[in-house]
Amino acid sequence: MNGRILAATTGRILRQLRHDRRTVALLVVVPSVLLTLVYFMYVDQPAPPGGPSTFDRVALIMLGFFPFIIMFLVTSIAMLRERTTGTLERLLTTPLGKLDLLFGYGIAFGLAGVLQSTVASVVAYRVFGLETAGSAWLVVLIAGVNAVLAVALGLFCSAFARTEFQAVQFMPVVVAPQLLLCGLFVPRGEMAGWLQAVSDVLPLSYAVEALQEVGAHAEPTGTMWRDLAIVAGAAVAALVLAAATLRRRSG
Repeated sequence: MNGRILAATTGRILRQLRHDRRTVALLVVVPSVLLTLVYFMYVDQPAPPGGPSTFDRVALIMLGFFPFIIMFLVTSIAMLRERTTGTLERLLTTPLGKLDLLFGYGIAFGLAGVLQSTVASVVAYRVFGLETAGSAWLVVLIAGVNAVLAVALGLFCSAFARTEFQAVQFMPVVVAPQLLLCGLFVPRGEMAGWLQAVSDVLPLSYAVEALQEVGAHAEPTGTMWRDLAIVAGAAVAALVLAAATLRRRSG
């Protein structure tokens, strides 16, 4: 990869993103609206003795879900659009390499994910009184890495779609199982053995565990750093796979 080309690619994607007002609203406004719904769903539920309130438990995990779900959707459609319009084919006739392009996407949308999680965290902590033992900046860090993972998976899945509708169809295949098996609804240790085995190979399970560590401990734990490294490694692996499967144009 070339550092100057990578920086130029990241800047181009960020400029495109800035001028797309609907995408900016999806990234910044929608998570805060959904957090508001979560707050009023759980605000009257009493906290269990010695544990976090239901809102604190759910909202903390939602702060990691929002960048994962939204970035996967936005990235898969954005890359498909570049391919179907011929933009990708033109870009790849320049010195721009596939890894430069895909890592540029990862950095740009990762930064957008950090912005999204920062805004959502301010709303959660300042407006709705979310309480965690650990720092809110660790929540933002984990959410940002989660965003890069979603970008990488979105880029990889976009290679197998020919239309935007097909790209969206990967949501229930890639996102839904991770949402259901990450430990939000049922603790992973209480799942059936085969479900737990599936959960153990899904990267979002480790992102959720890292967030739970922040919620329960005042200082970063070894488990949190291990989980964060697993998520980051999965993101890099998905970006490399995306580069290997990237096509210049849709068939």
